[in-house]
Amino acid sequence: MDKTTTTTTQKIGNYRWRILALLFMATTINYIDRSILGVLGPTLRDKVFGWTVQDYANITISFQLAYAIGLISMGGIIDKLGTKKGYTLSIAIWSAFGMLHALVTRGMGWIGFAAARFGLGIGEAGNFPSAIKTVAEWFPKKERALASGIFNAGTNVGAIIAPLFIPLIVASDGTNWQYAFLVTGVFSLLWIFLWNRYYQKPEVHPKVNQTELDYILSDPPEPVIENLPWRKLLPVKETWAFAAAKTADAVWWFYLFWGGFFLNARFGLELKGLALPLIVIYLIADVGSIFGGYLSGAFIKRGWTVNKSRKITLLLCAICVLPVTLAPIVANQWVAVLLIALAAASHQAWSANAFTLVSDVFPKQAVASVVGIGGMWGAVSGIIANFALGKVLTHAGPHGYVYAFLVAGCVYLIALAAVQLIMPKMTPVKLNA
Repeated sequence: MDKTTTTTTQKIGNYRWRILALLFMATTINYIDRSILGVLGPTLRDKVFGWTVQDYANITISFQLAYAIGLISMGGIIDKLGTKKGYTLSIAIWSAFGMLHALVTRGMGWIGFAAARFGLGIGEAGNFPSAIKTVAEWFPKKERALASGIFNAGTNVGAIIAPLFIPLIVASDGTNWQYAFLVTGVFSLLWIFLWNRYYQKPEVHPKVNQTELDYILSDPPEPVIENLPWRKLLPVKETWAFAAAKTADAVWWFYLFWGGFFLNARFGLELKGLALPLIVIYLIADVGSIFGGYLSGAFIKRGWTVNKSRKITLLLCAICVLPVTLAPIVANQWVAVLLIALAAASHQAWSANAFTLVSDVFPKQAVASVVGIGGMWGAVSGIIANFALGKVLTHAGPHGYVYAFLVAGCVYLIALAAVQLIMPKMTPVKLNA
């Protein structure tokens, strides 16, 4: 091998993409655990537990309440412990409570499931703060939206795997439903082993060569900040710009937890019939997640500012969501599925860029905490939406989905307007401990 070839092959290493693969794997496990109830929900309601619409709404609210509380605490814990220990703690908690769902009996009613979902929400709250912080540590700004889009695609892969494997082990009458909640524990243990074996910060990682490290650290240096308290982050307007973008999380919760119920109510689909439509929705959403991350990065490479690139991408996403308002009134099942799929893909593209807003303007030491604050607001938005939807469906029946999809289609434009008003320019935030 000549000297020129050696220089070319060592220009930029690729170990950061292996770390990203671990983030993708963790997010996939996260969403398998999270999606199981959405797939099994109609079966558990009708064949096993006899829940009312409001009972199911209360169960999902329990998860979202815990998720909000978890984001308050987990973001700060991860910033203090670091991504290696913080991520391990997070997945250990959510996996334990995920498996505890299998112990819930009919006599416990919806409260037993709500308790298990609460613990699951506390643990799962650590996934995105950990992943976004890891991306900020391992990728320069021009690659962060793409990296976020790739690991965020794990949400859709998890949502695809759940309806694929659940009908294989759970009967149409709900027999063996407990096993659906036990499967992912094995994958979680494998991930914890891989993460603790292979993760270190890039500055000290033996597998990262100097050229890759220089590339990772190619952005202007950030001031070193230690023990940054929340009181320094809450008054910062950029924190609330991100929170405004995360209001759209309520729509994603709606697709995830109520999508199967909508298809059941509107088109009569049950466990096996739900599998293919849900797979199509989240497969298309996967494309949106990666393409959304790629698009804003491509704009930056064309010479656009980070501010313009991120916000134009968010605007395109918001426009593509609008047709979903027609989903509850179309007569054809697959037209409705494709409208939801387009909206889900647009949400994932939106989410990849919204997450990147944090690492674009905040120092790395504050990223997990800010993601936690914004995610908490997104979870609170989901709680409000779930409570309202439960009431509307109880009184209006399936016709209530018309109002739900109308709100789902309009939220993104409103959120983007709020982001622009709060943060018209994406200037790096200067913080002092």
